[in-house]
Amino acid sequence: MKSRLISLLCFASATISSLAAARPNIVFIFTDDHCEQALSAYDPSRMTTPNMDRLAREGMLFNRCYVTNAICGPSRAVILTGKHSHLNGFMTNGNSFNGDQQTFPKLLQKVGYQTAVLGKWHLKTTPQGFDHFQILPGQGAYYNPAMRVMGKDGREVPTKVTGYTSDIITDLTLDWLKEKRDDSKPFMVMCQHKAPHRNWQPGPDYLTWLDDKTIPEPDTLYDDYKGRTSAASEQTMEIKRHLSANDLKLNKPRGLNPEQLEKWNAAYGPKNEAFEKAKATMSEKEIIQWKYQRYVKDYLRCVKSVDDGIGRILDYLDESGLAKNTIVIYSSDQGWYLGEHGWYDKRWMYEESLRTPLLVRWPGAVKAGSRNEDIVSNLDFAETFLDVAGVKVPSDMQGRSIVPLLKSEAPKDWRKSFYYHYYEFPGAHSVARHYGVTNGHHKLIHFYQKEEWELFDLKKDPNEMKSVHGDPNYAAVQKLMETELARLRKEFKVPEIDPSRPKRQKKPKAVKKK
Repeated sequence: MKSRLISLLCFASATISSLAAARPNIVFIFTDDHCEQALSAYDPSRMTTPNMDRLAREGMLFNRCYVTNAICGPSRAVILTGKHSHLNGFMTNGNSFNGDQQTFPKLLQKVGYQTAVLGKWHLKTTPQGFDHFQILPGQGAYYNPAMRVMGKDGREVPTKVTGYTSDIITDLTLDWLKEKRDDSKPFMVMCQHKAPHRNWQPGPDYLTWLDDKTIPEPDTLYDDYKGRTSAASEQTMEIKRHLSANDLKLNKPRGLNPEQLEKWNAAYGPKNEAFEKAKATMSEKEIIQWKYQRYVKDYLRCVKSVDDGIGRILDYLDESGLAKNTIVIYSSDQGWYLGEHGWYDKRWMYEESLRTPLLVRWPGAVKAGSRNEDIVSNLDFAETFLDVAGVKVPSDMQGRSIVPLLKSEAPKDWRKSFYYHYYEFPGAHSVARHYGVTNGHHKLIHFYQKEEWELFDLKKDPNEMKSVHGDPNYAAVQKLMETELARLRKEFKVPEIDPSRPKRQKKPKAVKKK
């Protein structure tokens, strides 16, 4: 009898292990500040990203992936929790993430998934819900970064790694996949890059790449900010006025070892000398053009190293046989301005920062080379990971799994509009607080501290150059968008008083019914 009981227990254990092993593995590759304009599957005009393009070619590309709050830390908190910023408590980069709350990695752990996060964390508190982590403190450095690795008691242990950070994060991810994980369990790994975050220090392999090219200027590089509210002209993120000497690589970089610095100086020294000699006779427009070329090329160089790393990970998944049962997701914490409106940075609800790339490869589930036009969001990522793993999505999460979309089975009740809210003012780049709604055709934005509104017709004005708010020809559209905005704020339980500064914020005026 005892022998039979042991056999039954062994059989049950083996069955559970077999079921666990059959569940898809999840590889989430995530960058910081990467825009669609620098990913050739979306826009081939500036660079080629063959490995990101490979994901699009072998999987699905989403054309309308919107973020709820276009800034680094808050976006990451939304992804972990599946909740808007006002509910997960991380509204600005000045906040600290409450790691005790429900997150998708914790829920995956409960059903037998092994979890790891490697690279940029940017949430201040120690990661929870992970079997392994090795993270950058704060923003992290591009070269020879300090890192914090998970100790035996789950605490952070300081360490330092030599090399270029994008390569290091790829190496750490591959090392965990090959050597550190338990291969009897399904896994979820978050490979999170620093690049291409400011101040865009290229890796040693790409310091002179693009030197012989001229990157096309965006149509709105010389925007004068007329036709919109005062918010557009009061920011501090213009290429013309606000890029620093460090951004433009006119100062000696910090943290490089002698060998790295020698390569750096060989690449930037002659270019900087040529600029210093010429700038006294350059016009204002020529100086803006020089700044734009320096900035955008360094940004693209950083993206190139990330793309190389993605290729290495995809190659390993294929060579090891893991690819057959692994879903690979690529995205970024928000979009970015590559000179559009004369800007760098993000934060706005305008299209360039509202949209983020989303590529998904899932053999056997996603049709290769497919494209999706539905409105999806970083708010949906947690729910999607749980759905992929066969875990019931908690009712308090606010997004929806995109698994049906991946299988080309879009639900009839899929969202037709989207709510956005940015909180960080005063703060870096002086972007006014605002919230709004878009349906992909029209967009309504409320700069609520200023009591100013913008309404855009995205079909007629895709660059969002002229607000039509208050235009009698758009009265019906404006009313419709105001109604939808109020509905979404109620649905997502957004407080009328800004929760990030409740004692300093007046109750917003209600929209007058017409």
